[in-house]
Amino acid sequence: MADHKLILITLLVKLGIAASVASAVGRSRAFQRRMMSPQRTARETVEMLAFVLVPLTLGVWARITVPNFLAADMSLETVTLVGLLMGPGWAMLSGIVMAVPAMLHREYLAMPFLLGVGMVSGIAGMVIEKEEIWSFTPFVDLSLWRWVRRTLRQPKFDRQILLLLLIAGMEAVHSWLAWEFPRRIFALRTDAWWLRAMVWVSAPVVVGIWLKVWNALRVEMKLEEQKRLVLEARLDALQRQINPHFLFNTLNSIASLVRHRPDEARVMIVKLASLLRAMLKDHDTLVPLGEEMRFTEDYLGIEIVRFGAEKLRVVKEMDPETLGLKVPSILLQPLVENSIKHGLEPRITGGTITLRSRYCDGQLMIEVEDDGVGMVERQLMAQRSSGIGMRLVRDRLQMLYGPKACFTVESRPGRGTRVCLSLPVAAPVAAPVVAAISSPDQPTSEW
Repeated sequence: MADHKLILITLLVKLGIAASVASAVGRSRAFQRRMMSPQRTARETVEMLAFVLVPLTLGVWARITVPNFLAADMSLETVTLVGLLMGPGWAMLSGIVMAVPAMLHREYLAMPFLLGVGMVSGIAGMVIEKEEIWSFTPFVDLSLWRWVRRTLRQPKFDRQILLLLLIAGMEAVHSWLAWEFPRRIFALRTDAWWLRAMVWVSAPVVVGIWLKVWNALRVEMKLEEQKRLVLEARLDALQRQINPHFLFNTLNSIASLVRHRPDEARVMIVKLASLLRAMLKDHDTLVPLGEEMRFTEDYLGIEIVRFGAEKLRVVKEMDPETLGLKVPSILLQPLVENSIKHGLEPRITGGTITLRSRYCDGQLMIEVEDDGVGMVERQLMAQRSSGIGMRLVRDRLQMLYGPKACFTVESRPGRGTRVCLSLPVAAPVAAPVVAAISSPDQPTSEW
């Protein structure tokens, strides 16, 4: 029988080990994917169990081989957790695995006891709602206080308190078996009633720590998934929407060209069809920069016909090596549209849009620049907050690349606006497409 100080230290160390194991396992992206999967296959479930059972089964072996390292044995808590989350079958299998080191040490009651724990906790996991299990708290005193307040106000059956009592009760049975059969099963044994109660309560606290740590990851992953879905919905809406004025003006321009310049009208129809087809099809998350440039060129080709070649000029300074690099789809068109609408349309003489790309130190640098009317600081702030296209581009870069991506807007009244993007990409492979490079005599705006 261990002395009181050793038991207290063991309980504290057990809580620390439980938190460390939960955090270490939870950092694995593979474990997170399997934990969040709504329909896990048998293989995925076995892989998820391996993340938990391998270190904790080694803990049982460490308890047997290392003197006074009693806190490493958390077999009851582990089997209980598996039963609550995965059902009785997987919990009983976990009990068999975790009982192997104890059985080799002649603790023959370990396996039948853990099988019973797996059956009871698995049935409890089937009865209690999964969200109630995930919200189970390791702060036992707060749980009891909340339960007392709720019960006094409106008496009802509380499954969380049932779960608390169930786990503590199984630990009590565990302690009784170890008291009656000290060499056939391991548990912390003491003759002090208050310390015995702490041992019983430690089991639901350990289970609650695991659930709290993993539930925090689960909630974070759900929020990230919801943010991704919202952003994809906004992108899809932007991709599928056609500005009515743009469409009407384009059709009117085509109508005016049909009789006198039929070749230009036919080219414009082809470009409009390509633009509509690209907007209406399902988008991929990443596309080659060359493909994104072709989509943007179709849009610009229509705008050039609408405005006139003398009012809207386009300069392309695209490094051929960057055309094969993957970028988010519909990345440039919102920025080009913004330059035309806010920069060049207000000018009677029109202006020039310059597109640049280059690769530097692991970053793909893209610039969309115009020499239009520009914006003062107040207008620039308003455009950043209310411009749907620019805000969507910024949000997508943040979601896909995080702090590794950079989105900056520079503007000077009367001299134009420049949008600079910096994306982390792999080293480029030389692309055969070179049609996007501008000729040296084409004008560029000065900064």
